[in-house]
Amino acid sequence: MVQSCISMALKLAFFSISPNSSSNFCCPTLRRTHCSEFVQLIKSKPRRRRIRRELKSVAAMFSNNTAVGDLVATGLSGGIALSLLKIWEETAKRGVFDQKLNRKIVHVTVGLAFMLCWPMFSSGRQGAIVAALIPGINIVKMLLLGLGIWKDEATVKSMSRFGNHKELLKGPLYYAATITLAGAIYWRTSPIAIAAVCNLCAGDGMADIVGRRFGTQKLPYNQNKSAVGSIAMACAGFLASIGYMLYFSSFGFIEESPKMVMGFLITSVAAALVESHPISTELDDNLTVPLTAVLVGSLVF
Repeated sequence: MVQSCISMALKLAFFSISPNSSSNFCCPTLRRTHCSEFVQLIKSKPRRRRIRRELKSVAAMFSNNTAVGDLVATGLSGGIALSLLKIWEETAKRGVFDQKLNRKIVHVTVGLAFMLCWPMFSSGRQGAIVAALIPGINIVKMLLLGLGIWKDEATVKSMSRFGNHKELLKGPLYYAATITLAGAIYWRTSPIAIAAVCNLCAGDGMADIVGRRFGTQKLPYNQNKSAVGSIAMACAGFLASIGYMLYFSSFGFIEESPKMVMGFLITSVAAALVESHPISTELDDNLTVPLTAVLVGSLVF
């Protein structure tokens, strides 16, 4: 193996000096025969078989060593979540979107993107706990920022309504806690985890985005909420839940069924009704929505 690599390097490094040249050194060129040998080596079946064997051995290493696989999955999923946060922090800093819209874009995308990474982790409790560490770290970050111990204006601006760092001790903290507990307790084999995260991220996020733009008709029992916003929440939460049901089903984690679809519909409608109630404004819909999804989901699934 080493000898063949050295031979290849010598052949590629061959210099052809023109006999008619007056200079002592001319530009390097590859001889035609050496190029053909190189192409044949690349195309050779033994080389392709060796590459396949090496790839299979790497795949086997990750499949047999769950600790290594979970470590790689942690790096990838954490990198994806961090990249999204950095993007939305930058848009908030530059004023690309309205601050409230930017906050809801963070709300919709980060949790759903992280849940897409769940299949990368190993099965069983180890994978669940390791995956939960990533949003768990974000809980610590929200506490440090909310208490004023850590200063990060871009993060505060992208996740708060009015730019006050103390706001991170409510909605953003509940958001991170929901995703952490959904992974650690229910994990990817439970429709309750899907319902909680999808109604929190897609449902609650779209309720605010659509309601602010088109919500002229307010609800009679809550003038801060609109009918179109509540409908958008129920639809978005339900459709996102169906999408993740199909996604996890494709990996064999759950078994899709009409009963599960109906359960997602009931849960999303219940979450939308609770979100529209004044109590959600007083407490925080990032707290009441996932709690409703878990409670109703425990009854219907």
